[in-house]
This record gives sequence, C-alpha cells and structure tokens, in this order.
Amino acid sequence: MKIVFAALGLGLTIGAAQAQQTTAPPAPPLIDWEKVQIQTIDLGNNTYMLAGQGGNITIAVGSDGIIMVDSQFAPLSDKIKAAIKAISPLPVKYLVNTHFHGDHTGGNTNFAKDGATVVAHDNIRVRLAAGTVSGLTGQMVPPVPAEGLPKQTYYGGSVTLEAGGRKAQLTHVANAHTDGDTWVYFADANVLATGDTVNNLKRYQTIDYRNGGDVRGMIRVADAYLKVANDATKVVVGHGPLAAKKDIEEFRAMLVTSHDRIKKLFDEGKSEEEVLALKPLADLDATWANNPQHAAAHTRNVYNSFKRF
Repeated sequence: MKIVFAALGLGLTIGAAQAQQTTAPPAPPLIDWEKVQIQTIDLGNNTYMLAGQGGNITIAVGSDGIIMVDSQFAPLSDKIKAAIKAISPLPVKYLVNTHFHGDHTGGNTNFAKDGATVVAHDNIRVRLAAGTVSGLTGQMVPPVPAEGLPKQTYYGGSVTLEAGGRKAQLTHVANAHTDGDTWVYFADANVLATGDTVNNLKRYQTIDYRNGGDVRGMIRVADAYLKVANDATKVVVGHGPLAAKKDIEEFRAMLVTSHDRIKKLFDEGKSEEEVLALKPLADLDATWANNPQHAAAHTRNVYNSFKRF
C-alpha cells in the first residue's frame, strides 16, 4: 500500500497522534494543531484513508464528486481539504458521520460551507443539535450550530449514497458505541469504515452508555462486520492503523469476554463498585488497558450497558 504525506505541519506521526485516542478524544486545547500531519493511505480503486488527529477518514472518489466518511476536528479542516485536493480536484458531495463525537464531526460546518451534504443517522442530528454529556466524566459538549448539523438523515436499516459511479452503503446499528452509529461499506473497493464501533489500537473502546452505547450492540456490529468482510477487506476503524478481518475477530473476542464476565456479576446483583473491586477483567486489562483508570472505565462502560434495559 502506498502512503502519501500531504497537508503537513511538523511533528506528530500517525502512531503518536492516535495513541492518545483510547477512551475519548482529548479536549481540543490539548492539541497543537500546527504539528498535526494528515497521512493519506491509498486503499486502491480510488479509495483512501486519511489519518491525523481524531477519527480516521475514508475518501471514495467518483467521476463527479467525492464521498467522505467523518471529518475529524474543525481546526484540521484546511489540512484535510489540502490532502483531499492532492488526491482529486473534485468536490466532496457527501460527508457521512459515523457518530456524533466531535473528533469525527468537528469539520462538518467547514465542509458543508463548501457544498458537501452531511449525512447521518437521525440520532446524530438530534444529539449534535441538543448538546451532550459524557457518562464517565460529566463533561458537557455544547450544541452544534445549525450549519454543522446533518441535512440528510435516515432512521434505520441501510441506505445507499452515490457519487459519480461510487456507491456507499450506510447501515445503522442500534446502541453500540452510541445510539446513532453508522458503518459504511464500499463494495467496489472492499473497504469497510466502522467509526468507533471498532479500533485497531488493541485497546478498550469507549462504550458511550449515557448516549445510547451498549456492549451488546458492539458485539452485534462486530458480528455484522465479520459477515461482510473477507480476508482481503480493508477496514478503516475509528482509531488506529488500517485493520483487517482478523483484527475485528480479536476485538470481538475481547468484547464477548467483557460482556460475559460482567453480566454474570450484574445478574448476581453486585453493584458497580463491587464489580470494580473484583477486577473481573484483570487478565484483559494487562494488555487492553493503558492504565488502571482506563481499565476501570471499561468495566464501568460494560456494567452500565446492562443498566439501560
């Protein structure tokens, strides 16, 4: 695979930038935007992955326009646009949001101003318009201005977008990373974009239970990916390097173990604090957690999945 470097400042590499993206995106003031690089990975058949700071981006170039999946943070939009121009002079026709978190939707307004139609599950529009609160930290995220909201939404199942002969199948999965997740499949390139329902950092992923996330949905969507993917599928995950089917299998196995052990304790009537004290995922924590706080956050995320219903 060819890697092209475009729209660069000095500084962060893909590994360093994305190593920070393990439980939640860092607050924008902590990021030195001038040092962020945008890396372009050629996936074949006029399809590309852009990696910088925030969620990975997928670009599919058609004969008269581009389908883009996710947009990272707003301060990076000019660098991202330059990286896209290095691929193709065509405009972005559609910008798909995989979920509402700001490291994936921050550039919405900047691309919409250029004429892109932002497309998402309707729950993303609702949450961006209302503002949100983190279940783990209580951090409040203010509402997004109207120009940054999705203008084309859907409610369930699958829909197809088309730009110059390129087709993107968008599919909603209920209650996985959030309650508005969309995954995107480009069949002609055998490229799957998962958003934050999967990462390839070999680390625990946030399950945003306060905003509809649920470990059971995370497992369901992993199962869906394994039905779609084959050994040649290129998987653009939310964070981390380009993945393959085997990486999804490994991630799913971690989720299933987490689900089974914590669900057993939940069903026994143990409280969240009692479950934390028992450390039921100690063996997983040794490899999947960055630190004790990250391990505890994952246990809390899974436990609170079962409190939803």
